[in-house]
Amino acid sequence: MAVSDSLAHPGLAIVVMGVSGCGKSTVAAMLAEALGCSFIEADDYHSEANKAKMSAGVPLSDADRAPWLESVRDAIRGRLDGGEDVAVSCSALRLGYRDVLRAADRAYEPGRYAACRVRFVCLRAPAEVLAERVLRRSVEGEHFMPASLLRSQLDLLRVDPAEGVAEADATARPDDIVRDTVALFRDELAVSSGVPA
Repeated sequence: MAVSDSLAHPGLAIVVMGVSGCGKSTVAAMLAEALGCSFIEADDYHSEANKAKMSAGVPLSDADRAPWLESVRDAIRGRLDGGEDVAVSCSALRLGYRDVLRAADRAYEPGRYAACRVRFVCLRAPAEVLAERVLRRSVEGEHFMPASLLRSQLDLLRVDPAEGVAEADATARPDDIVRDTVALFRDELAVSSGVPA
């Protein structure tokens, strides 16, 4: 029995992750455009209660984050189940949070990161660069996350080397980050044959 194209290339979710101000939404949206796939903005899945809490400068608890992460996971799963690639913007600051998202791949077994169809690219930048970006965005009314919460996010961000999370310099041009990300995952993408080299 021949393996169908959808099984040979079951789709890949690339989650652009990091703290506020690293540019993950910009990069993930551009990545989706470059791949011709859908884009999931995790911030859109926050409850109004979560947004109000963050707007007031109160960090979210794990209990606050759980239903949010599960909603994002389900959105990713819908794309993967359809054999599609998807670009995702999500902070995904801790291993436990990333494992919730990895569960969008129905075949994922905890700890078997390389086989998972949900992969991560962490955008990194100096704290002062991030603070300036978040403050500017907050003053311009473009986001509900105040600059005061950046420190709590930086304190939460933990990546285990065993996870194989790719890292990118968030001070680089978004076009360059997208190009490098496409190159990194080209062989795993459902649309790999259509992605320019």
